[in-house]
Amino acid sequence: MRSLLKLLFGRSSPILKEEDIMKKYLVVGLGNIGPEYDNTRHNIGFQILDRLAEKNEISFSSNKLGATATYKIKGRSILLLKPSTFMNRSGKAVHYWMEKEKIPQENLLIITDDINLTFGTLRLKPKGSDGGHNGLSDIQNTLQTNQYNRLRFGLGSDFPKGRQVEYVLGNWNEEEEKLLTERLDRCGVLINSFVLQGMNITMNEFNNT
Repeated sequence: MRSLLKLLFGRSSPILKEEDIMKKYLVVGLGNIGPEYDNTRHNIGFQILDRLAEKNEISFSSNKLGATATYKIKGRSILLLKPSTFMNRSGKAVHYWMEKEKIPQENLLIITDDINLTFGTLRLKPKGSDGGHNGLSDIQNTLQTNQYNRLRFGLGSDFPKGRQVEYVLGNWNEEEEKLLTERLDRCGVLINSFVLQGMNITMNEFNNT
């Protein structure tokens, strides 16, 4: 941990208590900025954070490289980030806020969409490939590792061959809309569990739901 402190703060910076560092979390929802993307499947990361902010009665503020909001739970501080860099440049925003807030990599959680999972399925993992996802690919390249926590939200793959882009950038259909709020709330419970109980317990509880 001493090496982590040196890496995060340098010799000239004040040394914070280890327990203070480990109680800070960065939760990043991936998406694209602009009203034309607001209710699209590819922006599920933004939607999850918007719902979480609503439940905690907090608001997002425009900041460098993204919109941010913060809430606390049982002594832990959770910074929510919606990057303003567009999906394929997400790594820049993630790296900036990790550095600025001195958040260790194990306390980072990236939320993204996944067409390989049925609609509403949640998969929490501590590492993995980018799976062809531009946002995850840029984060991996920027952080120089695939060892970071990620939550994948299933979009399903009910689209004709060659129409993937149109599908993920399309709006939710009526049936999905009816089920979406419950799924968004489930994600909020998962995020709080990740913060309070850690990866292993949270994966065991949520990955089959």
